[in-house]
Amino acid sequence: MLLRMSTLFLRTLRDDPADAEVPSHRLLVRAGYIRRAAPGGFTWLPLGHRVFRNVERVVREEMDRMGAQEVHFPALLPREPYEATNRWTEYGPNLFRLTDRRGNDFLLGPTHEEMFTLLVKDLYSSYKDLPLSLYQIQTKYRDEARPRAGLFRGREFTMKDSYSFDVDDAGLDTSYTAHRDAYIRIFDRLGLEYVIVSAMSGAMGGSRSEEFLHPTEIGEDTFVRSAGGYAANVEAVTAVVPDPIPLDGLPAAHVEDTPDTPTIETLVAVARQLFPDAGYTAASTLKNVVVTLLHPDGSREPVVIGVPGDREVDAKRLEAQVAPAEVEPFTEFDKHPALVKGYIGPQVLGADSESGIRYLVDPRVVAGTRWITGANAAGRHVFDLVAGRDFTWDGVVEAAEVLPGDPAPDGSGPLELARGVEMGHIFQLGRKYAEALDLKVLDENGKLVTVTMGSYGIGVSRAVAAIAESMHDELGLVWPREIAPADVHVVATGKDAAVFEAAAQLSEALVAAGLTVLYDDRPKVSPGVKFKDAELLGMPTIVTVGRGLAEGVIEVRDRATGERSEVPVAEAAERIRAEVRGS
Repeated sequence: MLLRMSTLFLRTLRDDPADAEVPSHRLLVRAGYIRRAAPGGFTWLPLGHRVFRNVERVVREEMDRMGAQEVHFPALLPREPYEATNRWTEYGPNLFRLTDRRGNDFLLGPTHEEMFTLLVKDLYSSYKDLPLSLYQIQTKYRDEARPRAGLFRGREFTMKDSYSFDVDDAGLDTSYTAHRDAYIRIFDRLGLEYVIVSAMSGAMGGSRSEEFLHPTEIGEDTFVRSAGGYAANVEAVTAVVPDPIPLDGLPAAHVEDTPDTPTIETLVAVARQLFPDAGYTAASTLKNVVVTLLHPDGSREPVVIGVPGDREVDAKRLEAQVAPAEVEPFTEFDKHPALVKGYIGPQVLGADSESGIRYLVDPRVVAGTRWITGANAAGRHVFDLVAGRDFTWDGVVEAAEVLPGDPAPDGSGPLELARGVEMGHIFQLGRKYAEALDLKVLDENGKLVTVTMGSYGIGVSRAVAAIAESMHDELGLVWPREIAPADVHVVATGKDAAVFEAAAQLSEALVAAGLTVLYDDRPKVSPGVKFKDAELLGMPTIVTVGRGLAEGVIEVRDRATGERSEVPVAEAAERIRAEVRGS
């Protein structure tokens, strides 16, 4: 295919768009690949859509290779299946809901588990029909409160979602592994650095769950890894739990005056003054943080989270544990007089206590551990309050922040923290959706069994942004060959008609050789502007036809490495074809 810049629907920009926060957003807009249509929604322009379709192609080829079959659902979906799985409520305000002229409720699909399940239920009824893997590449809709970072977090985005259907858990393991291997091939072909981490399933449900994260400083996800190979999303990290301590012989709890100590730092300072030989640190204190859980049915519940004082409550970790409820700051101290702000202690907490407020603690709070914590009176704290003797709790929650140097749960060494963007997520859903929607088949003994499912997603539009984010320099984009909108960018410079004639002939010869060529044939544009556009647009090979033509040569440059070579005109088409094709 030959794309001529004189007729291509393209305008490059010299200045960054005002609303662009990250390099990929700035460059994709400046290079004329996308344009903002609405908050969280973008129009794909010709070159951008070619990149997008190339990512789709890679995904589709590898899904087909693993034996999955492609289908396509509507984005406008009925309410009833989502009511059956309770996700009409659980998705909360992130769901786009609408009503048709007859008063029927619909939604714009954020994900399609229910529809895939019902489709298979409609057509299949025997174990002989399974295993089965179906996929689609479809636009999804989520009403993000704060769309940001261009294509990374929008209200409308494109995702590949696939689903496996098996008779038993052994079959699910096989399907899960096949998808995992396909994902590895996809991201390898896209040229994206990625880390496979253990993850939480969240509102999706299910058991085993892994994310494919692209490490980047602009990522919204924090993940951890150890030198020994452990890797997990920070939401899925579990604390190393200490052994319980015998209660016999432990000192009795005692309340001390600790005026003006509303913070952990001030409390530790006073504790050291009172007991200079005790070696107290922030980790000796038990911080009790009050939050409000907003449940899908609209009810609000105050909950207190107890964590060691050297750590904060990580909102994302907490939300992952209490999903589908959302977490909000607690402000209603006037309605709960038992909660003395800055001096809350567990003595007045618990679902069965007079306050009725649930108390959830960090896993490090085990029987026999001694704490300094609030005495439920202003300016007073209790020392040597022993867990399991002086107070109890309603449950354990992994909500404390993970700190660099924490031990990996598998014993593989200390953890380091990094940031990344989620590119893919695979789940073993199990039977959650099949049970809710009554998807059963007859097994080989003629007995009805519930089908077990897996769910597997890849952000297709997000992949374009991630590649742009990781593959650019100070001049512009640097596309990998697999997804570049054109194989070669031919630039004709100067005013000599012979230059344009030679560039056109070369472009046509390259197209005849099976390559896609972007030809800058604009007659009244300066060489400087053309070179800047070529750098900005980021094709992997840039060919300049200009002054060297008088000596029978053209310049071929590798956009990624900057390496340049002069090639005789007579050999140019074959040399460039061999370079692009790798042979």
